[in-house]
Amino acid sequence: MTGIAFEDFTPGTVIETDSITVSRDEIVAFAAEFDPQPFHLDEAAAEATFVGTLIGSGWQTAGLGMRLLQAGIFRGASSMGSPGVTELRWLRPILPGDSLHASVRVEDCRVSNSKPDRGFVRFAMTLLNGRNERVMTQAFQVMFPRRGRDALPPRAVTLAEPEPVIEGDDAEPLHFLKDAPLGQTRDLGRYVFTQEAIVAFARAYDPQVFHLDPEAARQTHFGALCASGWHTTAAWMKRLHITRARDMALTAASGPVPQLGPSPGFRDLRWLAPVYAGDTLRYTCTLTDRRATASRPGWGLATHHNTAENQRGEKVFAFTGSVFWQWEP
Repeated sequence: MTGIAFEDFTPGTVIETDSITVSRDEIVAFAAEFDPQPFHLDEAAAEATFVGTLIGSGWQTAGLGMRLLQAGIFRGASSMGSPGVTELRWLRPILPGDSLHASVRVEDCRVSNSKPDRGFVRFAMTLLNGRNERVMTQAFQVMFPRRGRDALPPRAVTLAEPEPVIEGDDAEPLHFLKDAPLGQTRDLGRYVFTQEAIVAFARAYDPQVFHLDPEAARQTHFGALCASGWHTTAAWMKRLHITRARDMALTAASGPVPQLGPSPGFRDLRWLAPVYAGDTLRYTCTLTDRRATASRPGWGLATHHNTAENQRGEKVFAFTGSVFWQWEP
């Protein structure tokens, strides 16, 4: 059914992918939808930021890595999904016109202890630009069916009816990182995963059958159309900016607003349960640690833990990230 199996991978194998080129329009379109920071949207606005030039969102870079993975490593077929990413590092930004390719090493292969129809393959991926500079590294696992084994039946799924999201009007003051309270959780609000949005994201970044075709998805172990894991992370970023816009407006009324810079990466990303068409996720973000940076005077590095729950209160998503944050005025 998937066209690729667990047995197709051998530890130590290194697989190189073809290249894709990223246009300015693609960078700006992704940013406008999910990550509307000035350095992703407009060259002139980017000049006054931490970055200084127009660059692609890190979440878009991760999505492009997934596109290369599906086309090259999965041979254009579908896996059985991923339980998560151990660590991802954004080493260099993508620029308009960059050509990207991936080098992927098979680190380990193990059969599932609880489900004999599948196995886990652990990969280490390096994304490189046309100058052969490392853009992103990623350590992660993927599930694949085992050849010759009877597949377990698809799970029974009852899809939720999408509910309209009423945007909140709450706002909280934004602090410079030096004074930001640790342990404070910010409710980022809700995001509805419609079938149309799931399919559109999958076509651009993660064209596996259970993200693209509702009927075909019912025949997979997921049992119904579900969102790409990278769609769930991009939606977290979208909700962060929507909420932050209200907080920025409140803060600007009484003083300077601290800037955010780019993120160097994240760790322990776990996709805990499928996100189906019709599901509504509520996202949260908690500041857990901070430190000043010697290399960038006036800036610090913040550590934050993030989660999402669906409409039934089930946790479906969690990760620990980091971001450059203005340390003091």
